[in-house]
Amino acid sequence: MRNRIISRPARSERKPQKKNHGKVAGWGLLILLIIVTLLPLVWALRTAITPNAEIFNGNYSLIPDNATTINFRRVLGMTTPEENVAAGGTAAVINFWLYMRNSLIFVAVLVFAQVTTSTMAAYALSRLHFKGRDTIFVILLTALMIPPIFIALPNFVLMDELAWINTFQGLLAPYVLICPFGIFFLRQFMLSLPREVEEAAMVDGASRWTVFIKMIVPMSAAPITTLAIIQAVFGWNEYMWPQLIAKADDVRLLNVALSVFAQSSPSTRPDWAGLMASATLQVIPMFILLIIFGKRLVNSLGLTAAK
Repeated sequence: MRNRIISRPARSERKPQKKNHGKVAGWGLLILLIIVTLLPLVWALRTAITPNAEIFNGNYSLIPDNATTINFRRVLGMTTPEENVAAGGTAAVINFWLYMRNSLIFVAVLVFAQVTTSTMAAYALSRLHFKGRDTIFVILLTALMIPPIFIALPNFVLMDELAWINTFQGLLAPYVLICPFGIFFLRQFMLSLPREVEEAAMVDGASRWTVFIKMIVPMSAAPITTLAIIQAVFGWNEYMWPQLIAKADDVRLLNVALSVFAQSSPSTRPDWAGLMASATLQVIPMFILLIIFGKRLVNSLGLTAAK
């Protein structure tokens, strides 16, 4: 009977193995998602450093044989028209730094204005009691459901009547006055803030403005930072309205200018290397922004979800 006894591992000993399998599967899935996400960016960079004549030569390794920076220099306007043509592009050049300046001004003003107005509106709709508050909030939610294409023509006519075509005023006007998403996002967070601290401060003589500046804004720093990053990425990628309203060089945004640069190549022989170089340069500012504030963005989203 003793020989028939088979020792079996305790149940507690098998649990770590199952957990390890789950951890390995989770990391494997995460790595796969990272590869799928980054592969287009890596391939765009690979195409950008490949000579235009060698893109379709059958060599699809990650590092091309004759890597070059001529395509980036063409986009940055550091080459002559003759060099552009020799590299497989056209004689078109782009004033990259001017358009970069325009985009930075546009994004900076948009983010500052939307964060400021959204924070104040969210405080009023979440902490103050006045007649019509809920109706105003419903109207804001309705504005979230309206596609931007529906209001593009009325806004364009209004900007034309104000003589704001090809100006930063006309470029920014539809964005800085109201941000329904930002108001909704911050309002939902402010509703969860404790009212006792706010009421105690007002009992001690603090005004509404003091409570808002010194208490509500610091406690809402995480979602405010999140909103600023989201709106910065949105403003950097915005195309339809800037393409309609800002065609002059002194107000044209970078992504619109790069689109014009892309259209300068003939459809029968697209300048793929130049297009990928311009796309890579366009991504870099937002990539740097997310590297700097990425951790804060993740923490703030987790805090908002916990609230």
